[in-house]
Amino acid sequence: MRVYAYIRVSTEMQTYSNQRHEIMKYCDSHRVTIDEWVSESVSGTISSEKRMLGRLMDRMGRGDLLICTELSRLGRNMLMVMGILNTCALKGVTIHTIKDNFDLSDNINSKIIAFAFALAAEIERNLISQRTKEALAVKRLEGIKLGRPPGSSAKKLTFCKQYDDIRLMKEAGRPLSEIARKYGIHRNTLRKYIMEIENTR
Repeated sequence: MRVYAYIRVSTEMQTYSNQRHEIMKYCDSHRVTIDEWVSESVSGTISSEKRMLGRLMDRMGRGDLLICTELSRLGRNMLMVMGILNTCALKGVTIHTIKDNFDLSDNINSKIIAFAFALAAEIERNLISQRTKEALAVKRLEGIKLGRPPGSSAKKLTFCKQYDDIRLMKEAGRPLSEIARKYGIHRNTLRKYIMEIENTR
């Protein structure tokens, strides 16, 4: 039997450390040794076949154990999660999720629990999305302008205050990319800000 740990984050802004810590803590308390760690930064809406998880599942065999922090790390909708669980069950692979405390092996009770959990999670996400859309629609009907007000960006305010210095650097032949790095913005954003100010003068 081989033990695999799977970590997934949705964006590059998130880190793997929290999930890794949870898994290591679980393994220490249960005297489990991880044979291989698999980590990836990808949306849970992407099918498992197009993720490292799919390639891992292809390699896993009967008696192997896959550990992750929670069921949602495997996928973000009911059908995807159930498909992964079914594939693992047919191969004799056990999945354990730490926060949910689910032991998802090849038995009917585990499949029922996993199905209920995934269904509830999907319904909740749909309800949140619907409530958000309804709230935005009401605001639009009330004439409320959505989004950040023009010019409210902290970076833009900083730029406006420093425009004279920036203009001098630009006139001295300093490249926009260098000026942009100095003020912590992208050169295209810098070019846009310059054009906006020059058009108002």
